[in-house]
Amino acid sequence: MQLLRTLLRPGWLLTTVLVLAFAAACFLILAPWQLGKNSETEHRNELLRSATQIDAVPLEELVAPGRSLAADDEWREVRLTGRYLPDEQIMMRLRSVNERPAAEFVTPFQLAGTNQVVLVDRGWVRPGADGVVAVPGAPDGQITIDARLRKSQGTSPGKEPRYEDGRLTAYTLDTAQLSRISGTDFAPYYLQLTPDQPGGLGVIDLPQMESGPYLSYGLQWLAFGIMAPLGVGYFIWAEVKHRRALRAAEAGGTGTADTAAAGAGPDPHSRAGQRKRIREELRDVSTAGTAEPRANAEVGTGIVVDTDDDDVQAKLARRYGR
Repeated sequence: MQLLRTLLRPGWLLTTVLVLAFAAACFLILAPWQLGKNSETEHRNELLRSATQIDAVPLEELVAPGRSLAADDEWREVRLTGRYLPDEQIMMRLRSVNERPAAEFVTPFQLAGTNQVVLVDRGWVRPGADGVVAVPGAPDGQITIDARLRKSQGTSPGKEPRYEDGRLTAYTLDTAQLSRISGTDFAPYYLQLTPDQPGGLGVIDLPQMESGPYLSYGLQWLAFGIMAPLGVGYFIWAEVKHRRALRAAEAGGTGTADTAAAGAGPDPHSRAGQRKRIREELRDVSTAGTAEPRANAEVGTGIVVDTDDDDVQAKLARRYGR
């Protein structure tokens, strides 16, 4: 009951609600978010490991014309024949290579004997001393290239592709957005050119196969979700224990004070104290007949020996008014 009363105090009630909300966020949002990123990274690493151990295959074996890319086929190396369409080249802005600014160039590639057009990321180029990026040319005529399959990146709000100085630029490689802006129907995926290919620029390295800190972050959020309610429970229990100790101390102090007051008796200067003293003196006088005569001292009169009970009672009556 005391624990319930403590929990219902406004301060503890608000703290409990906030801590429970934080714990729920840890278990339902934060930990799954980090653990999900860890799962995605592990899946990507597995795809990379398997893709680098398989030789290039014709594009149509993995992706039929007009079909989307299967998730497990990303990073697979494919071979295709066709020609570049440099007039529709796209410049990807705000790229960084080895912590230095760069721009990537994506050139449409039309497959031989079809109308299918696939976007090919040819690599990166450094800007010049004046900050201007030179537009690299692409080989003419029909060629055969090897490249890795990549899924479309999507577009963030406010980062849509647009034309600048007659050149199509973009921040992310969203094939649907680029198709809409350029008017060309691109495949719903793109290709990343492998090293030493016709039309290749600065090589884009494969991602490092590492798990990152996501697993440890996820476990930390789970630990926080467990420790926060336990911490609040401990502090509530400590406060209840402290209040019980205070009540016990107060009860013990009151009992001691009552006992001391009872043992001390009435104030000797009060009427009750005077009556008690008279009764004690009368008891002493009543035993005078059988005991030896005793000396009664009175302030200012010296020592007087009383042997007569009537005289003693008369003196007491005169002294105390009784």
